[in-house]
Amino acid sequence: MISAVSRRLWLAAALIALAHGTSAASASHAALRDDPAEAPKPVESKPHSAPEVRGTWITTTANTAIASPQNSAETMKRLREIGLNTVYVETWKNGYTQFPSKVLERTIGIDRRPALMKQDPSDRPEDVRQYGRDLLQETLIEAHRNGLVYIAWFEYGFMAAHKDTHNHLRKQKPEWLSRDIKGNEVAPNGFVWMNPLHPDARRFLIDLVVEAIDRYDLDGVQLDDRIVWPYYTMGYDDYTKKQYAKDHDGKEPPADPKDPEWTRWRIAKVNEFSKMFVQEVRARRPGIIISLSPAVYPWCLENYLLEWPKWAAWTSADALKLPGDWVGNGITPRWDEFIPQNYRFSYDAYEKTWVDQIKHMNTLGAGRNAEMYPGIRLVGEGKDSTWEDLKKSIELARSSGNQGHVHWFSRGVLDVFPSQLTSFYNVAATGPIDHPKFGKDWRRPSIPLNSRIERAALKKTWPLTTVPDGTYQVIERTAKGAWRYRPGTTVTVSKERPGPSQSIVTGLEIEAVELLIDRRAELSK
Repeated sequence: MISAVSRRLWLAAALIALAHGTSAASASHAALRDDPAEAPKPVESKPHSAPEVRGTWITTTANTAIASPQNSAETMKRLREIGLNTVYVETWKNGYTQFPSKVLERTIGIDRRPALMKQDPSDRPEDVRQYGRDLLQETLIEAHRNGLVYIAWFEYGFMAAHKDTHNHLRKQKPEWLSRDIKGNEVAPNGFVWMNPLHPDARRFLIDLVVEAIDRYDLDGVQLDDRIVWPYYTMGYDDYTKKQYAKDHDGKEPPADPKDPEWTRWRIAKVNEFSKMFVQEVRARRPGIIISLSPAVYPWCLENYLLEWPKWAAWTSADALKLPGDWVGNGITPRWDEFIPQNYRFSYDAYEKTWVDQIKHMNTLGAGRNAEMYPGIRLVGEGKDSTWEDLKKSIELARSSGNQGHVHWFSRGVLDVFPSQLTSFYNVAATGPIDHPKFGKDWRRPSIPLNSRIERAALKKTWPLTTVPDGTYQVIERTAKGAWRYRPGTTVTVSKERPGPSQSIVTGLEIEAVELLIDRRAELSK
């Protein structure tokens, strides 16, 4: 199975090939050379105190950052110490959620990855033998304990499986799958995709995201460039052909996949889903960040039929009137941030591509450059970035008025450039940097409580008398367990209006209790 890292590096190789006139295959092969990383060279930076997104993607592929509860805790702690303020954590992958999902269970009969089912070649035997963890809860708690903004990254979007993977979704929902003119369900990139036009596939993906928003105190959700057609050659499945015929006096799609009308029609259907998604999510939690991480423009338009810069210009006039039981009817379909995968193997190529993205955002996207952040490639299969290129890439975003940058991916932050980034961000001098959307102290570090043991009553009491005013979620941990939410326990502390309970009561087995600020009320306004 091709990993998420491989897929993103394949895309980077293809884009580099277009820029230099080489084939994608030869560029990809060059990307897989085993070049050693540059030795660490700490660097001092001028203090930067303006709000900005300092983020990284975290995946279960090709690294162990979140391979265990202990690793998740250490990863979030280190990212905060290095100077980051935002994490984009993989939540939906290869046909399975990374959290227990009633939507998934209703659809395919199981609620997450089953035991003995690999999601990546890099999966360790001990992981594969175990039933899937609630990785969303685990990483969310650890991120919020360390004051990090958490974006649930539904990375795979409509992508259901790799060509060699026959998972539950692929087996049980063949009518959802997109196909080429010969009836093949495998796209040129080696993956099987759900049809972005099929109403049941659309509802399934939106329901997965909404379910996570309803259950967890998320700061945002992100979709990748997999909410599109798998490739411009796809769209010849029976459902899509019937829909096209309805709109074209009974004519089926032309055999030429680049036919202008056929292409424009499919682009419009991607735009339609984008609006549906945003309107439904916004209806549930208006203040949540809705993020998109697409391939760079216009490559994504030519290959995936995706014109995302135009999405940045949508206003209330672009809202869809949704039918039936959809609840987002008429809501402005506004995406909050765009993080193009500006992955390049040299700074010169990175700079040229980023200048182009800014130009397209100015021309097509109502000039929303401040809310467009570069995705910067640090590591992957092949040659790592150099520190000098990484430093200049960040500085280019700052000088261009982009309020942030996101590192691909966490292994580069934690294992390749930790000392350089720590010195560059200079948190010791500036303090934690504010997120441009949420401002100061949005996610405060957790508040530990002290206990009073009452052995005769077999309980512990955790007083709240020193806790600042606010609404909090209670998390607890046993001696050998990971942090978990205390079921049904949210507490509001108010010195002016004290509630009936000024303490938390647990059993003796609970070793630690902490409070996390709860932001669901603010995000629901």
